[in-house]
Amino acid sequence: MNAIPEPAHLIDSRVLGSLFVSSSVRDVFSDRAMVQSWLDAEVGLAEAQSEAGVIPPNAAAAIKEAARAGSWELDDLAAEIERTAHPLVPIVRRLAQDSGWAAGYVHYGATTQDITDTGLVLQCRDALQRTETLLRELTAVLAGLALQYRDLPMVGRTHAQHALPITLGFKFAILLAECERHVERIQDVRPRVLVGQLAGAVGSLASFNGRGLEVQRLMMQKLDLRVPDIVWHTSRDGFTELICVLAMASATCGKIANEIRVLQRTEVAELEEPFLMGKVGSSTMPHKRNPMYAEFVISNAILCRQAPASMLAAMLQEHERDMTMWGVEWSVVPETFVLTAGLLERTTQLLAGLIVHPEAMRRNLHHLGDLMLSEAAMMHLAETLGKSEAHEVVYRASMQAWETKRSLKATLLDDPSVRARVTAEELDRLLVAESYLGQCQDMVDRVLDKANARAVGANSRLADEGAS
Repeated sequence: MNAIPEPAHLIDSRVLGSLFVSSSVRDVFSDRAMVQSWLDAEVGLAEAQSEAGVIPPNAAAAIKEAARAGSWELDDLAAEIERTAHPLVPIVRRLAQDSGWAAGYVHYGATTQDITDTGLVLQCRDALQRTETLLRELTAVLAGLALQYRDLPMVGRTHAQHALPITLGFKFAILLAECERHVERIQDVRPRVLVGQLAGAVGSLASFNGRGLEVQRLMMQKLDLRVPDIVWHTSRDGFTELICVLAMASATCGKIANEIRVLQRTEVAELEEPFLMGKVGSSTMPHKRNPMYAEFVISNAILCRQAPASMLAAMLQEHERDMTMWGVEWSVVPETFVLTAGLLERTTQLLAGLIVHPEAMRRNLHHLGDLMLSEAAMMHLAETLGKSEAHEVVYRASMQAWETKRSLKATLLDDPSVRARVTAEELDRLLVAESYLGQCQDMVDRVLDKANARAVGANSRLADEGAS
């Protein structure tokens, strides 16, 4: 027996894998799980043909009894696949050999891609369910943070500069709404992805002697998959859409991690990723508390970002079938699922243990003094000066405040046109960061209400499914 080769890819690495992957989703796409998914497709086909009277009634039972990848020696199977240069024929031969008298009814009328496509769909169904569960866990953490910090003022930044006050809860609610849309996308993509394949060599079902559509319907019923309207051997838009959805969720995770990373900068220090004694920031600078977890998430998200391009390329197929693009999907689909699930796990951990520094937020909120409230002053003056003139007046005062380090209030009151329209006391009330939050809290509440309603509906559906 050959020695088991050492992993040579990040998703299988025993050394680095724990920083990037989801082990539970990786298991869905293991070699043995892939072979079993193909065997499950063969069993579904045999059971459908048995019910339709195409093969003897008890042949399906014999085939099902033999279709157990757990007892197969994968090294021997790999050697046969290498010898035949065919991914499925050695599996079909082994299944036929183990099926005894029913051997002649294994893979009856099907073509290789019918089985490999259907098997991949079965794996995606399991992986999608686990991924959605992880995404819901992330949304739950985001919802908790949005509620907890609904009223905590902080600097809102545009172009990496101080802009206007917001609340930390508002920032989390924006991310929550984005993740809620990812949940909807996963739900929306299911009907277009969880579709089985049975069509024969060129998709015409000719090998089934007029019973093809019936066998196809029964096979998908056995496997709990949707029946295709027509063969999709060369139509790979379903898998491509799926990968795009996963990549979008991954990108959101990367954005969350990057926001934590930049807000953990020493000069900002508003947020900090989880820290426990033993976590090392630097091999040479013992004082460092680097955002290592966030950085791993960002690099993982970059890996996932490349996946849609490969899948779009794999949509270019010739004629009725060939094997050119199969390997692209066999690589990209599992890798994207495993990395995306890992991203969701680690982003949830990042947020669940997030350290918030309100004192730093207060310090930064007042770093510019009252200058950050220039919009408030402008909008107040616009009521009498008009917006354009008010912008010019406040712009001149703001630039003077920048250069002289005086307050905006003082430079505004230097202008007679301002003094004629607003008092110093009014400016004192107007130029307060904590009072210029707009409707941040109202929008947080709206997002939370929608998220809570969705969660209640999801729990109700799960309860109904469990009862049935």
